[in-house]
Amino acid sequence: MKRVVLGVAALSLVFGAAVAAFASPQKAKIPDLLSRGVEFTDASYRFNRPGVNHGAFEWQGLLKDALPDDRHNVYVDVKIEGHNWVRYYGKQGRSVLLHKSNWDGAQRYTGDARLRVCRDRGSLRPDNCAPLQILSYDWDHA
Repeated sequence: MKRVVLGVAALSLVFGAAVAAFASPQKAKIPDLLSRGVEFTDASYRFNRPGVNHGAFEWQGLLKDALPDDRHNVYVDVKIEGHNWVRYYGKQGRSVLLHKSNWDGAQRYTGDARLRVCRDRGSLRPDNCAPLQILSYDWDHA
């Protein structure tokens, strides 16, 4: 009897691990984004499946103000398909670890996102930004 109970418990653990692995897509690396005064490093992202974290575009990385004495802040802009840009500010003169999820209740999941990092130089001068990163996921061949 004990062997049957242990066998069922082991089988349920293996099945549970397989379901968790299927439900959690692997993280992909975002290349380091650098521009004068701003750095975004150690970054990764994932497109979550429907039902996992709202089917969100989840990302994280270290946002750094690379010129702390210039008195300008830095930010990350994120845009998911069909929606406007969302801005996440860092801390002036410091580095901050950002871990965010972008999603919309009307969508079960997203497959396209754009991400850029910039130095906010005020209203009179244009911000300087690293090249735009276009990230996508093909749900049909996942």
